[in-house]
Amino acid sequence: MTARRTLVRTLVAAVALAAALPLTGCSAVLDLLPRPAAQPERDETTQEIVEESQADVFALRVGDCMNTVDEEVVSEVPVVPCGEPHDDEVYFDFTLDEGDYPGDDVVLEASDTGCLAEFEAFVGLAYDTSSLDFYAYRPTEESWAAGDRVVSCVIWDPAGQVTGSLAGAAY
Repeated sequence: MTARRTLVRTLVAAVALAAALPLTGCSAVLDLLPRPAAQPERDETTQEIVEESQADVFALRVGDCMNTVDEEVVSEVPVVPCGEPHDDEVYFDFTLDEGDYPGDDVVLEASDTGCLAEFEAFVGLAYDTSSLDFYAYRPTEESWAAGDRVVSCVIWDPAGQVTGSLAGAAY
């Protein structure tokens, strides 16, 4: 009797699910499917961003300009053409070594060291004498587990928004 009751309950649950799914609309099914990362619209020749939009942080390239995001863990960023006022610019990318996640402190140290090493070449002035600053989008333990090893070095002006690239700014 118990096996029959379990079978009947399973069938009733399956029928109820089959009846309810169409009532929820496509959103229930779409929420289960992976979504493509938001890609910024780029000029076909120069590959520069041509309009303001949200972009997946993994879609960022050297030379991309954006506005600041205040969250600690970022998945999307507001990108803009560099000719418009903006807060930040990606100035260098590099890849950390493969292996197990080395820990937040090690990733932070490697990111700071790698970004600092390229700062002067980009700005045209040593970091210690420049009024500009930098930070890095770096892998988290979770993104590392998914294969993320890229560090994106981002430059910004503490005085406020800029228009155009900071490449060769020398201040």
